Amino acid sequence: MRRAWLLLPALLMTPPVWGQQVCECDPLKPDRMAIRNCSLCGEAEKASGEVFFVKDISPRKPNRWLALPRRHSAGQHHLHEMSGAERIALWKAAIGKARELWGGEWGVAYNGPKVRTQCHAHIHIGRLLKGVERDINVVTVSRIDQIPSPKDEGIWIHPLGTKFHVHLGEQTTETALLR
Repeated sequence: MRRAWLLLPALLMTPPVWGQQVCECDPLKPDRMAIRNCSLCGEAEKASGEVFFVKDISPRKPNRWLALPRRHSAGQHHLHEMSGAERIALWKAAIGKARELWGGEWGVAYNGPKVRTQCHAHIHIGRLLKGVERDINVVTVSRIDQIPSPKDEGIWIHPLGTKFHVHLGEQTTETALLR
């Protein structure tokens, strides 16, 4: 029994496997687009414009919006796989919508690949929770085009005067935002 307790910390630190699914989306097969992890790909098929917004459908997140690129890419649709111009357009649109909704109390977050439950890239938009600011793995940037594009981790961003605080080094980042 004691050995089981020794394994608990290792199990808690292991990333969940459920977030690492394979994208099986195919716009030519509507039944594939109806699968939960492909539902945002289905929304992208109906959208117009380079970036679009949808209200988060989770009843646990009534205050949350999502910003999504219209274009699909192969595999898991990661931000780091987008062109620089596409990524800048997505961040710019997400931050613009966040400012519109939350004024100076906005935050945007992109979950890391180990915890994502949707194939299609998307940025969570919400009000930044009070007290979540940390000085660990944070960089300050002046412009949206300076926002890094991490491959193996999530990222969350909020205003810092006329600049942006960019937080790195986490997988689950949307928890910095009001549900």
